[in-house]
Amino acid sequence: MKRSGEKVIEYGLAFSGLVTILTTIGIIWVLISESWGFFREVSLADFLFDTEWTPLFTQKRYGILPLLSGTFLTTIIAIFTAVPVGIIIAVYLSEYAHKNFRQTVKPILEILAAVPTVVYGFFALTVVTPFLQSFIPGVGSFNALSAGIVMGIMIIPVISSLSEDALYSVPKSLREASYGMGATKFQTSFKVVVPAASSGILVSIILGIARAIGETMVVAIAAGQQPTLTLDPREAVETITAYIVQVSLGDVEHGSMEYKTIFAAGITLFFFTFLLNNVSFWIKKKYQEKYE
Repeated sequence: MKRSGEKVIEYGLAFSGLVTILTTIGIIWVLISESWGFFREVSLADFLFDTEWTPLFTQKRYGILPLLSGTFLTTIIAIFTAVPVGIIIAVYLSEYAHKNFRQTVKPILEILAAVPTVVYGFFALTVVTPFLQSFIPGVGSFNALSAGIVMGIMIIPVISSLSEDALYSVPKSLREASYGMGATKFQTSFKVVVPAASSGILVSIILGIARAIGETMVVAIAAGQQPTLTLDPREAVETITAYIVQVSLGDVEHGSMEYKTIFAAGITLFFFTFLLNNVSFWIKKKYQEKYE
């Protein structure tokens, strides 16, 4: 009876893994098959290097660079916002906070991840943007800066929680050895514990980047929907995800060239997130090999 029960669990786990694999294969197949028609009419060189993206205009251009610049601009702002705050929170919870305080605050901090992203988008548009306009000249009603900052706030729980777990797993013997050498708590935290947990912290940052790249509603609401090739965070930009939302609203005819552009944009987004996930997996694997 026990062995048959274990077999059921084993088959259930195998089935779950198979569903995950088949789902991933299905997503890749849809992206490739649907974008194939697009790339039959638009060369890969024009898609990657043209500086204008106007598939919904009369004069159509299909250069993905404006969408990529908008995506990376908002992501960079988000990472510069989230990484310092997230790591400081992680160090405080792991090294300074009382155990009861840590157990109370960490779940509360992770509630930020449960807030709907559309709420973050309206917060960026109605609160953060007017605040930035009050002391930064030239900030438009829609801009990459406010969207990036709010995206950074949104991914703080991802970075702080995973980084705190990495810091907390550092052996106490390293801390005790540091204290035995006469180091202060601050020196031990930032010169011993943080470097020892660096791989886990890097993985959390990479996952945060992937989360920011795939964000949709914040940039769709606060960053605007103007595919402009710019590095000025005060201007309105459009990201890959925001464009996909714009076309998917139903105003574009199904099967048309304009409709196929969302799959070309989607496979580009999939490539970057796939690359980031593999980098994080490689870092984790190297870290495990180092300490085995």
